[in-house]
Amino acid sequence: MVQVKICGITRMADAEAAVDLGADALGFVFANSPRQVTPQKARDITRRISPFVKTVGVFVNEQSAKIREITNFCGLDLIQLHGNEPVSVCSDLAPRVIKAFRVQGEKSLLEITDFKDHVRAILLDAYQKGLNGGTGKTFDWRLALKAKETGIPMVLSGGLGSDNIAEALERVAPFAIDVSSGIEKEPGIKDHGRMRIFMEKIKNYERKGTARRAPTISPEV
Repeated sequence: MVQVKICGITRMADAEAAVDLGADALGFVFANSPRQVTPQKARDITRRISPFVKTVGVFVNEQSAKIREITNFCGLDLIQLHGNEPVSVCSDLAPRVIKAFRVQGEKSLLEITDFKDHVRAILLDAYQKGLNGGTGKTFDWRLALKAKETGIPMVLSGGLGSDNIAEALERVAPFAIDVSSGIEKEPGIKDHGRMRIFMEKIKNYERKGTARRAPTISPEV
């Protein structure tokens, strides 16, 4: 079953809706972004949601000491590094790191294997000049299949929405997916209707998959 992370949470109402709809993880952006949230706001939310839902802090080229400070203050479960952080930073913050890679082409995948023993998962997002994430664009999913060959759990991100999530699951079969702009009214403000449809599309896909895999019982003679 694919895991679902809803990222760019800035409001308690959106966090509650995401949890109620079955999200496995919530992402809080601490880097410069239209979805940026203060540590105090993130802490207010994380302390009120189910302890069985993972909370993820998203950072871009931040100092390790600052990341630890915010992570501990907010009680976050995982750290997502979405900038140009080297292996040494991931190793320093292990074992709860997800390392993001912005995919331009096949050469973008070459360094992934260097991170294998230092991260819990990799996240693949679309590349757009001047942006570290939240582009709302997809990339060539054939490259995601190549990234899976590293054996590192892979999170698919970039331009996912209710119109293409079933295709993404069928073609890529990622360990997890990350969605933000595809379920928003505006940056940082989630559209609960879009969120519901998105989650329903995932559940419908998985139900169909379960039906396809169900064993056939031969009739008794």
